[in-house]
Amino acid sequence: MTVGLTSNVFLIVLVITALAVVALALWLWPRAAKKGPVQWLGRLGLIAATQIAILGVILVGANKSFGFYSSWTDLLGTSAGKQVLTAGPGGARPVTVTVKGTINAGLSGGRTQAGTVQKVTFHGPSSGLTTDGFVYLPPQYFQKAHQNDTFPVVVALSGQPSGALPRTVAADIAANKIKPTIYVMLRPALVPGRDIDCVDVPGGPQALAFFNQDLPMAVAGQYRTSGTPGSWGTLGDATGGYCALKLPMTNPTRFGAGASLSAAAYSPRQDGRSGDLYAGNAQVKNESELIWRLQHMPAPPVSLLVAGSDGPTAQFKQSAKSPTKVDSLPQATTQTSGYPQAVRWLDQRLSVNSLPQG
Repeated sequence: MTVGLTSNVFLIVLVITALAVVALALWLWPRAAKKGPVQWLGRLGLIAATQIAILGVILVGANKSFGFYSSWTDLLGTSAGKQVLTAGPGGARPVTVTVKGTINAGLSGGRTQAGTVQKVTFHGPSSGLTTDGFVYLPPQYFQKAHQNDTFPVVVALSGQPSGALPRTVAADIAANKIKPTIYVMLRPALVPGRDIDCVDVPGGPQALAFFNQDLPMAVAGQYRTSGTPGSWGTLGDATGGYCALKLPMTNPTRFGAGASLSAAAYSPRQDGRSGDLYAGNAQVKNESELIWRLQHMPAPPVSLLVAGSDGPTAQFKQSAKSPTKVDSLPQATTQTSGYPQAVRWLDQRLSVNSLPQG
């Protein structure tokens, strides 16, 4: 059985190991205190061993508290998406969601008090793309009084999915600061070794189709989600900020609001990892530039939240025309500082017909 990176058992084992290493160092120190090169190396070894053991406890404890990595595959970078299509039993419609279990996200209370986080794999029938992710289900999802309720959805895109976000959402739901909401958390990178940033590459990976078509279909088919237009939202930080804005702008019927915590996230990245995203197609390139879309295409009826006040952000805001609404945070923010603001901002803008009460 594999011990989870964020499990209490792993942390306890590290604490016991660190205490044992410190005790051993104290016991051996008189012998290592003698003169000579061997004893000198021994003292260095004892110091290094105690430092490594203590540092391990600190790092694992910090990761457990702040959720930088939720599993060993996250830490080792081996959970990237892949292009695979999984057929259903007997050649039926392909399976779109595989639930692999729940993770310890540091939520206080059982699933009817704080909700739960499931580890899942999403399979995209139209794009052929498959990726791992997490789904936070609010406590009301499991309560008998709300067994027939449907819930709004936020797709959260981050290089480190899950993390502190479920705890932020659960705390706000418990305090009646936001409505019970399903959060779908995954990486914006779908293709191993390549950054395509929610772009349908001509003749290549169809990332935008995955997020706009496959993912909503998969989530709605597995969970009790609201079907009201505009009842889904997006939230992105770092590499996910561009996608968090692009999805509402390209699919406003589904996504009514999007919040980006990344500065100047208005164009796909162009670097050695992205490759040729446009295959020489000027129209694909233009439509991938979010400022160009605001300036030259019909304004979608969505609400957008951007971070910072630099030149591209100012231009993005100035280019927005009604019914598109753009709000801003004073500066680019981190997950810890930006998530609470963005979560409450989204809650006020997602459109749903009937909302479960806390």
